[in-house]
Amino acid sequence: MSDTYLTTDQLAERIHYDARTIRTRLKDAVLFEGVHYIRPFGGRKLLFIWETIERDISKASNRHAPMIPMANGDVAHA
Repeated sequence: MSDTYLTTDQLAERIHYDARTIRTRLKDAVLFEGVHYIRPFGGRKLLFIWETIERDISKASNRHAPMIPMANGDVAHA
């Protein structure tokens, strides 16, 4: 798997959030070190792992979407 590393500003542009919001509200609350971001060479700079963030955004979105029961027993997300 090829990971795409993004700076905070690049991630902010991609998910349409302010970079400050990512640093103060999302980092370590929903984006976790070692899972969603790394600190290369133990430094201060953060690199976010896009594929992991993209996967987890979809999961969180699907959890909150209304579910519609289907006749065959499955559910559809509205």
